[in-house]
Amino acid sequence: MVKLTLDLIARTSSSTRKKREENLQQYLKRLTHLSFAEKNIDEIDDLSQCRNLSVLYLYDNSIPQIPNLGFAANLTHLYLQNNQIGQIERLSPLQKLSKLYLGGNCITVLEGFEKLEQLKELHMEHQRLPRGEKLLFDPRSLASLSVCLQVLNVSGNNLDEITDLRLLQKLTQFICSDNKLRDLKTVANVIAWWPYLWRLDLSGNPLSHRAKYRDRVIVMNEKLVVLDGKEINQTEKMFLMSWKEAKEAKRKQREEAEQMRPELDGFAPPLPIAGTGRELPPVMPPKSSKSKQGGLKNIYIMPSMVGGKKRFEAVLAKSQSLPNSASKLKADRTVPVRQIVAPGVLKKSHSDLERSARAMMMHESRHTSYPDASGFGAASGKMHPMMNGNHIVPSSILL
Repeated sequence: MVKLTLDLIARTSSSTRKKREENLQQYLKRLTHLSFAEKNIDEIDDLSQCRNLSVLYLYDNSIPQIPNLGFAANLTHLYLQNNQIGQIERLSPLQKLSKLYLGGNCITVLEGFEKLEQLKELHMEHQRLPRGEKLLFDPRSLASLSVCLQVLNVSGNNLDEITDLRLLQKLTQFICSDNKLRDLKTVANVIAWWPYLWRLDLSGNPLSHRAKYRDRVIVMNEKLVVLDGKEINQTEKMFLMSWKEAKEAKRKQREEAEQMRPELDGFAPPLPIAGTGRELPPVMPPKSSKSKQGGLKNIYIMPSMVGGKKRFEAVLAKSQSLPNSASKLKADRTVPVRQIVAPGVLKKSHSDLERSARAMMMHESRHTSYPDASGFGAASGKMHPMMNGNHIVPSSILL
């Protein structure tokens, strides 16, 4: 195994050559890029003299923990993938760090990012996790990263849901392949929180094998350009977006129709009378519509009557044009009793009444004489049946 020391840096560094006229301290101070990848390094010595480091390559080694890099205030890129690191720590002093590569380690919790306000890329793919466990996310770190992080790679970490990640509203690229995501609806709810997302990779998840997976994901976010490593055709995108808008419009129409549907609350709503602008009194629902709790069910009166409403309105309109018999009888209450005809007569037509009156007159004329001016017959002296004292039966009643 190899220990990274200042002497080793001076002897083997290939990124920046030491000048003949400068000493070791001047050389280390001048270093900005340091590459010791694939050197079997498992320990790191004090590198505090390398104050101007901005890029440090230490991937593919056997480093057990993140080295103390508090001296490197200018460090922007740190490559530590494929090591033996088990915990994220000692990163707070790196205020200018913008890219961090920690994939292929043994990290179980994404944490320790509370003060990295300029971190734009974080790569945490394929952690060597204990059997049956998944990568966890510290809420405090996510809250801090929400103001800066743009690229997140969490592929191959046994993730079965990503709801916690919706806080990362600055994301433009999200790589989450080879996990255990199954619910497209949950994923859609998270992606809706990312207005700047243009690259998304969900390949290798169970949901990627569902019918119309690609179409359903494309419409989740208008800004998507690349899905699962394949560019989204603009024509395809416009067609799917139009389809989504039409579907949403139908759904809203259906919801509005359901909201406008009248609900029974003790009485049915008044029905309008065609052509009058008036309303019928409310109709009581049948007794069978009452539930066991004493309330009323939402029912439809006369559901089997085809065109019933129009026919009902036509009958109502016709009935309104006829004279109101009830009001007429009320107005005729002052008529003297002698002028009221028997109820049976009212049921006859005008022609029947005329025939009855003529027959009666002819019958009387055979047995008695016509009355004189006093109202008595000339032969018998009796009052004519068509006379009634000083009152004569109105002809309108007979007719």
